[in-house]
Amino acid sequence: MNRIETLPLPDSARASWGKDLLLLAVLIGLLFGFGLGARPLSNPDEGRYAEIIREMAIGGDYVTPRLNGVKYFEKPALFYWLGSGAIQLFGLHEWSLRLWPALFALLGCLIVYGAGRRLFDRVTGLMAAAILATSLLYYAMSRVIDLDMAVSVWLSGALLAFLLGVREPAGRTRRLYLWGCYGGAALATMTKGLIGIAIPGMVIVGWLLILQNWRMLKPLYLPSGTALFLLIAAPWHLLVAQANPEFLNFYFIHEHLLRYTTEIHHHNKPVWFFIPVLLGGFLPWTAFVIQAVRHHLAFSWRLRHHHQETIFLMVWIGLVFLFFSVSQSKLITYILPVFPPLALLVGHYLASSGERREPVGVQIGDAAFVIIAALMIGGLLLLPRFHAPIDPRAFANEQYDAITVILAGMLVTWIVRRARGFRWAFVVLSISTACVLAVMNGGFALFDTRSVKTLAGTLKPHLRPGDEVVSYRTYYQDLPVYLERRITVVEWTGELAFGATIEDTSDWMIDDATFWQRWQSDATLYMVTSRGQYERLLAEQRGPFHLMAHTDASVLVSNRETGP
Repeated sequence: MNRIETLPLPDSARASWGKDLLLLAVLIGLLFGFGLGARPLSNPDEGRYAEIIREMAIGGDYVTPRLNGVKYFEKPALFYWLGSGAIQLFGLHEWSLRLWPALFALLGCLIVYGAGRRLFDRVTGLMAAAILATSLLYYAMSRVIDLDMAVSVWLSGALLAFLLGVREPAGRTRRLYLWGCYGGAALATMTKGLIGIAIPGMVIVGWLLILQNWRMLKPLYLPSGTALFLLIAAPWHLLVAQANPEFLNFYFIHEHLLRYTTEIHHHNKPVWFFIPVLLGGFLPWTAFVIQAVRHHLAFSWRLRHHHQETIFLMVWIGLVFLFFSVSQSKLITYILPVFPPLALLVGHYLASSGERREPVGVQIGDAAFVIIAALMIGGLLLLPRFHAPIDPRAFANEQYDAITVILAGMLVTWIVRRARGFRWAFVVLSISTACVLAVMNGGFALFDTRSVKTLAGTLKPHLRPGDEVVSYRTYYQDLPVYLERRITVVEWTGELAFGATIEDTSDWMIDDATFWQRWQSDATLYMVTSRGQYERLLAEQRGPFHLMAHTDASVLVSNRETGP
C-alpha cells in the first residue's frame, strides 16, 4: 500500500466535502426521520429496550439496567444512556425512543461516504451512502429500538478508521485515525459487549495474514490506544461488577460464551441462515452484488498488495458473515455490520462502471432490478393472503401507493438512463427506492399484532395508585412502557429469570395461586392476557371477568366493574 503525505485540501475540495455531507445529512436524515412515531412499539425487542431506557431515566440508576424492576445484565449500558437522555429531553414517545437508531443510521451513511471518498473517489462515496441508506434491512433497522444498528456503526467506524490510518505515514493524522479505531471498538463494546473487540481484531488479523505485511502496523500507538479503549469501556464494567457481584459470571459466561457456543437462548438456525437474510436485506442493490464481487476480485494473488483496500472490505464481509453463521445464536439483525463494506464495494463498482458505456455487469444488474421490482409488486399483491393478521382493506393504501411508486420509478429511471446516462439513472433509482420504503413504513405496523398499545390506552385513564396490572402467563414487553409503571407477571420468567433469582421480586413476579388470591380480593386488578388464555379461563369459570377491550391477539379484563 502506497503511503501518502497528508496535504492541505484545496478550497474547492474542502467545499465539496461540506456540500456533500450537508446534502447527505439532510436527504438521508429526512428518509430516516420520516414516520418514526407512525407505529406502536414492536414486541419483544422494542418494548424491552424502551422499558429499560424508561426505568433508567425515572430511577436515576445509570449503572444497573432493569427490566420491569428486575436486574437485566444481557447488554452494556451505552444505548440505554443515550435513550434515557432522549426521553428526558423530548418526553416518552415512540419517535423519541427511536431517535438514536435513526441518528446512528445516518452517521453510518456519512462514515461510509467519507471512507468511500478517501479510499476511492467522491462518486463512490456518494453512491455507497445512497446504497446503504436505501437497503431494505438497513432502512428497517433505522427505525427500530435495538442495539444492532448502533454496534454496526461503531464497528464500521473502527474498521474504516484503521484502514484509513494505516495508509498514512507516522504522525498526527495516522494517530487520530488509529485512536478512532480504538475509540470505535470501545463504544461498540459498550453497546453490545465483546464483539466490539472480537470483530475488529478478527478482520484486521485476517487481512494482515493475507497480505503478510505486519510492518504496516508500525506505529500502532498501542499504549495510548489501549488507554483510550479502557477509559471508555472499563468504568461501567467495573462499577456494575462492584454493585452487582453476580454480574461478571452472567455477563461474560452466560451472555457471551454460552450464547455463541450453545442453544441456550433458543435462537439456533441453520448455518446457511444469513444467506437469504443478506440477499433479501440488501435489496434492491442485491442486483449488483455478484458483479461487484467479481469486479473487485479480478486480480492475481501476487498482485494482492495493489488491492489492499478491496481485500480489507472483502475480508470484513467474509469473516463477519462466517462468524455469525457458525454461532449457535442467530437473529436477522446480527448481519448488519456486513452492509457498510458491501455498500462500499457495490458503490465503487457502479461508480467505475459509470465511466464506461453500458458494461455487461450493469446490464445484468438492470435486468435483475426489473425482476426484483416485479417480485416486489407480486409480493405486495399477495401478502395479505399469506399473512393472516393483515387486513387487506387496511393494507390497501400502502400496497397500491408502493406499487405506483415502483412502476413510476422504473419508468423514470429508464427514461433518464437513455437521456442522461447511468449515473443520473442511479440518482432516480435511489430516490424512487427511498420513496417506496417511506410509503411502506406506515404498513409495517400491520405485520405486528403483538402490541398492546390500544389496550394500554384504554386502561390508563382507569388506573389509580393502588391498582395492580397483571400480565397473565406471558409478558407484554411494551405494556409497562405505555402504562409508565411496573406490572405484575404471573407464571412467566423468560429473560427475567436470572434477575428474579438474585433479588426479592416475589411481590410482582408471582405464581398462579398467588394471583387468584389477589384476583378474588377487594383490590382492583386488571389482567392482560392472550385470547386463548382468556377463553380457557372462561371455560374453567375462574372469574369474575369484566371485559374492557380486546385486540385480535389479546384481551384486557378487570376483576370488578369499571366506570366509563
